[in-house]
Amino acid sequence: MEFSDEQITRYSRHILLPEVGGKGQKKIARSRILIVGAGGLGSPAALYLAAAGVGTLGLIDHDVVDLSNLQRQVIHQTPDVGRPKVLSAKEKIHALNPDVAVVMHEMRLMAANALEVIQDYDVVIDGVDNFPAKFLINDASYFGGKPLVHGGILRFDGRVFTIIPKQTACYRCVFNGPPPPGLVASCQEAGVLGVLAGVIGTIQATEALKLVLGIGRPLTDRMLDFDARQMRFREIAVKRNPRCPLCGASPTITTLIDHEQAVCQVQTPPTSDLRTG
Repeated sequence: MEFSDEQITRYSRHILLPEVGGKGQKKIARSRILIVGAGGLGSPAALYLAAAGVGTLGLIDHDVVDLSNLQRQVIHQTPDVGRPKVLSAKEKIHALNPDVAVVMHEMRLMAANALEVIQDYDVVIDGVDNFPAKFLINDASYFGGKPLVHGGILRFDGRVFTIIPKQTACYRCVFNGPPPPGLVASCQEAGVLGVLAGVIGTIQATEALKLVLGIGRPLTDRMLDFDARQMRFREIAVKRNPRCPLCGASPTITTLIDHEQAVCQVQTPPTSDLRTG
C-alpha cells in the first residue's frame, strides 16, 4: 500500500519516529483492533487509535448514550443522548479520520458470539464495566489466540494489564472468577473520577499500538496500577498460575461460558493477592 500526500502529512509525526517510520505506519494502517465497550475506556482508546490511523476499528456495545455517561465517555456528546453508542462513536471516529473503517457490533458480547466476533481482529481491548464480561473477553481471547489489553477503573484507581495467550499470565491467573453478587460496590454506588478513564484508556491504546508495531515492552506479567489521588504509578508483578482454570496445566474451563451476575469493574483485591514470589 502507498500513502497519499495527505496521509503522509497526517501521519508525519509517526513517520519521523525511527521505531515507526513508513513501514510501521503501514502496519498500523493494516491493523484491525477490536474495542469491547464504547464507554469510558473505549472512548479515549478509539479516538487515539483512529488518530493513529488504525485501518479497522471494531466497536462492540449494545447500550445507548445516557446523560450520566458524558462525565467520562468523551467520544459522545450531549446531542447523542439516547442514540446507540456504536453509532455515536463511529461518527466521531470518521470525523477525526475518514481513513479508518469502523465495524459496528451493536450487540452484547456473549459466549455464543464472542469467538466469531474476535476472529477478524489482531488485538482486543477490554473496555467493559462488569466482571462477567471481562472474564468472557479474557477466555475468548485465549481460545481465539488474540492479544488482549485489559483495563479497569473505579473511584480514583485504575489498572492496565496486557495478555498474550499461552505465553503470559491471563486474567484468570490473577482473578479466578467473578466475585459473588454484592461483594463489591457498583459503579453507580462507588463513582469514578471521569478523567481517570482517559488516563487508562489512553494507556490501553498505547499498548495496542505497541503490539501492532512489535516494539517496546508490553505490560505482560505485570499490572500497571495508577492512583490518581497520589498521582502515582506502580507495577504489580504477576505470573502464569499453573493451577489457572483456563491456561494452567490441568484446565477446567474448556469452552466459553456466560456468568449471569454483572458486577462493576472493581479491580481492587488486596495487593497481597496480586503479587507473586
